[in-house]
Amino acid sequence: MTAPGEESGRGGDERRLHPVTPLRRAWAPVAVLAGWAVHDPDQAHRQLTRLTTTTLVAGLAVLVPAAALYGFLSWWCTRYAVTDTELRIRTGLFFRRTAHIRLERIQAVDVTRPLLARVAGVAKLKLDVVGTEKKDELAFLGEAEARALRAELLARAAGFAPGTARKVGEAPARQLVRVPAGVIAVSLLLVASTWASLAAALVVPPLLWLATHSLWTVLATAVPLFGGAITSSAGRFVAAYDWTVSESPDGLRIDRGLLDRTHETVPPGRVQTVRIVEPLLWRRLGWVRVELDVAGSSNSVLLPVAPREIAASVIARVLPGVAVPQATGLLRPPRRARWCAPVWWRGHGIAVTDAVFAARHGLLRRRLALVPHAKVQSVRLTQGPWQRVWQVADVRVDTGANRTVTARLRDAGEAAGLLRAQAERSRTGRRGALPDRWMA
Repeated sequence: MTAPGEESGRGGDERRLHPVTPLRRAWAPVAVLAGWAVHDPDQAHRQLTRLTTTTLVAGLAVLVPAAALYGFLSWWCTRYAVTDTELRIRTGLFFRRTAHIRLERIQAVDVTRPLLARVAGVAKLKLDVVGTEKKDELAFLGEAEARALRAELLARAAGFAPGTARKVGEAPARQLVRVPAGVIAVSLLLVASTWASLAAALVVPPLLWLATHSLWTVLATAVPLFGGAITSSAGRFVAAYDWTVSESPDGLRIDRGLLDRTHETVPPGRVQTVRIVEPLLWRRLGWVRVELDVAGSSNSVLLPVAPREIAASVIARVLPGVAVPQATGLLRPPRRARWCAPVWWRGHGIAVTDAVFAARHGLLRRRLALVPHAKVQSVRLTQGPWQRVWQVADVRVDTGANRTVTARLRDAGEAAGLLRAQAERSRTGRRGALPDRWMA
């Protein structure tokens, strides 16, 4: 948890970030000027036209050293230390801030290496902490230092003694699946949003030409549409390139990225919901996408695309003992539910096993959500006026990630029984759940 306070614990010599960090922070004054120019472009244009060459050179002579000085002082005032009980981060040039992060509350430590950082041989460390939405980060550290610090923090979070934690090193990993680049590219081409963007780029400009006969209007619309359609798909491909999932004692590790390399960890025991997404055009190929809801973490994708069998094997690593229900094993709503959701009622279904509560919805884009009984925080039954007429109801299951999984349009009697049974399963599931510990 991040909060101001005094130092706790013993030890912990304070260290500074990598010496290249001032180069990154020196851009802050420049970014302020750029933001002002974007906010009021007319005023910025008028001011620039008034500048003479002498004034411009003099301004740069002041701005560049000022930016460099700001970057240096900001770096100089940022320090971090690992004590017996916490990671302490001191920041702030004008307003001092000290973050005290309890080691036992650390859920995940991710290593990110943007393209320029990879060239400079540095990395960014991001921390997921219980009870905080925004990640604390250390940017930048040397790559070796970042990995060593990550290993130490994870070992300390697992309960190792300070002296032992520094010697443990990074836990070994075993590769489970590596998604080929060709599969990622084809999967992006088979997503409806890609074709919708391209269709808009092809249809809208001709319609504007017929309506306005203005070439500039057409170009001003067509270029962003085509650019958005291309860059959106290209950006997703670059982010998912070389997607690798590995298993280690500290959780499932995800390595990905073509330009910016990211090393993420799925915390063990913190996964609240697993969603299997099946777009319409992927079904003939048997591909699915696996998404996660992790309490206190922003990591949301486990597999961008994979065959169903491989996805099921990886899910079994996240939720031990859980088998993904087959489509034929899902119970559909009663036929009278069609009066509440014509056509779409066929896309709903549920399955309850000894381990999970599973609910599916969607016809064109199917989503199957799996919630372990131990992760259910509350269960609710809701029934609108029209649903009461047709004697159907919804059962809503709330998880620890502030998300809700809904079994829609169930028979009213079935929903009431499901409500009582699920409440009991949740209680017994929590009593038998394994502790949420690293390297357990």
